[in-house]
Amino acid sequence: MKKEPLTHLFAYGTLMCEDIMKEVSGLRLEHAPGILCGYSRRAVKGEYYPAIMPDKEESVDGVLYRNVPASAWERLDRFEGEMYERRSVRILLADGSTALAAVYVTKPEFRGHLEAAKWDFDGFLKRGKILFQERYKGYQSL
Repeated sequence: MKKEPLTHLFAYGTLMCEDIMKEVSGLRLEHAPGILCGYSRRAVKGEYYPAIMPDKEESVDGVLYRNVPASAWERLDRFEGEMYERRSVRILLADGSTALAAVYVTKPEFRGHLEAAKWDFDGFLKRGKILFQERYKGYQSL
């Protein structure tokens, strides 16, 4: 039996911003808040964006984008770059239901780039978003 490709994306960092997601994917996508259990979101050293890694004791708030087309996945993969791998995860939604989604997880060989400090989305919006949009090399791959 052939495995169906994932069509939903769980975003936990910069892609939670609708304008950034539209720039990267080329689309405005339907979305809803969600929670990913069993992962921890950390700041990346010297950067404005986060990464996640498995952590049984933690959970990560984010946004579930629904029905991401194949053309957008290609752009998302290039934008995220070599530090991340796409994994299949189950997301908890506000109504108590769950959805299967893809998420970009830090590859084990890059976990040394993560800070002990958790990444703060509100702080990103206040202090880092503009700098991220000006400097992040992932935009050059689009």
